[in-house]
Amino acid sequence: MHKLKGVAIGAGYFSQFQYEAWTRIPEVEITALCNSNQERAKGIMTRYGVKKHYTNYKDMIVAEQPDFVDIITPPETHFEMCKFAADHGVHIICQKPLAPTFKEAKKIVDYVSKKGVRFVVHENFRFQPWHREIKKLINNNTIGDLFNLNFRSRMGDGWGEDAYLSRQPYFRDYKKLLIYETGVHFIDTFRYHAGEVDSVYAILKRLNPVIKGEDAGIVVLNFKNKATAVWDANRYNENNFKTSRYTFGEYLIEGSKGSIRLYSDGKITIQHLGENEKEHAYIHNNVGFAGDCCYIFQRDFVDCLTSGVAFETNGKNYLKTLEVQEAVYQSSQENLPIKMA
Repeated sequence: MHKLKGVAIGAGYFSQFQYEAWTRIPEVEITALCNSNQERAKGIMTRYGVKKHYTNYKDMIVAEQPDFVDIITPPETHFEMCKFAADHGVHIICQKPLAPTFKEAKKIVDYVSKKGVRFVVHENFRFQPWHREIKKLINNNTIGDLFNLNFRSRMGDGWGEDAYLSRQPYFRDYKKLLIYETGVHFIDTFRYHAGEVDSVYAILKRLNPVIKGEDAGIVVLNFKNKATAVWDANRYNENNFKTSRYTFGEYLIEGSKGSIRLYSDGKITIQHLGENEKEHAYIHNNVGFAGDCCYIFQRDFVDCLTSGVAFETNGKNYLKTLEVQEAVYQSSQENLPIKMA
């Protein structure tokens, strides 16, 4: 079997989930990684069987001549890395946030598209197994026409003087936090389930004074199909879930024929009008990150790359999610609904 040759840039907290997932995709070999911290790189190499380490990503791409690069670095590094990879004909997976600003995100997408390489944003929430299953139920008209989608999230990692220090300390300095880092996942997932957004209204707040950005918000999305989605979230208050980072909350989807509910343990139920709630059987496993969504995304990447099928979160599609993200911040600043262009 011919293997796709991949390389990766980055060895931060989240990268472990991606490196581990690659070990379970037999068509891929990650031959090298790039990271400035040699000790951290050695840990990744030992655990996940990566044979080579570079401290300069350009040297790595030139020497390894990979089929693709998995960029797992902070957003301000992405344009130069994507540009170099595209210039060398290397397909790209790029971590989110895609860029510090919408303008730079569009610059990345425009540049790589002109170079003819395949490009996808590693947006994995829509690849969580419950969201894949819910999409199937919606497509099968299980609850009829969509009315309301309501997701409630309480992450509980953002209270106190030491908020975020143990896992992702850079969150403390983000001038935009909740929507830029977390809410964008839910905007994309709502789009996956309900289609394109028509208008946005948002209330954003900062609850913890030791950080710079917003950590709480209520976001209302009105869709072109007349459905409405509400994301009620903060990173300050805690939930009472057994595993707080499994589903990241509880989800209620209502339609003309009934409701779908997602519980914090991954259970899905269906309640048709006039009937009792019934559990819906499907497969989900507490492996890796949030139902093994990194593996599901990366498996999809390989399948689409080899078949020529478009990536769901390709550059053009993901810019639509980022346009909604921009509208959320504008709405909060102006305290007005924002109509999408």
